[in-house]
Amino acid sequence: MVYLLFQIGTDRYALEAAAISAVEPLVRLKRIPHSAPGVAGVFNYHGQAVPVVDLSAMALGQPASENLSTRLVLVHYGCPDGQERLLGLLAEKATETARYADGDFQDPGVAAEGAPYLGPVVHDARGIVQRVEIARLLTQEVRNSLWQQAVEAL
Repeated sequence: MVYLLFQIGTDRYALEAAAISAVEPLVRLKRIPHSAPGVAGVFNYHGQAVPVVDLSAMALGQPASENLSTRLVLVHYGCPDGQERLLGLLAEKATETARYADGDFQDPGVAAEGAPYLGPVVHDARGIVQRVEIARLLTQEVRNSLWQQAVEAL
């Protein structure tokens, strides 16, 4: 399988390319006051309101840096109502891909209680890469309100 690689801090992570709709440069986001931690805002993508989550803010409590290599990754996200919607992810250094077999990933042996989206790991020539599980990225509270807030913000 092909994965998009990116960084949170100095660590490398991977998103399955099949779940990605598009990788875009940074755009100006409309902030949503009083939104959940990690929610960076919303933007208009071809007439559709798309909420954006900052992966660095979620994991480290620090917003992603605004570098040329920071990308807006649009993923397909399964919502509680059964619909699949676009979700934007701010990801730093999201400029390369890699191929890994599903069997290459292993349990890291450490549970991250506050980050259920952190999946198994794989080791390559540059070190360890951890897979991000998109389906586990949002809490139920955020999931239930995010798209409604996004539509109201635009």
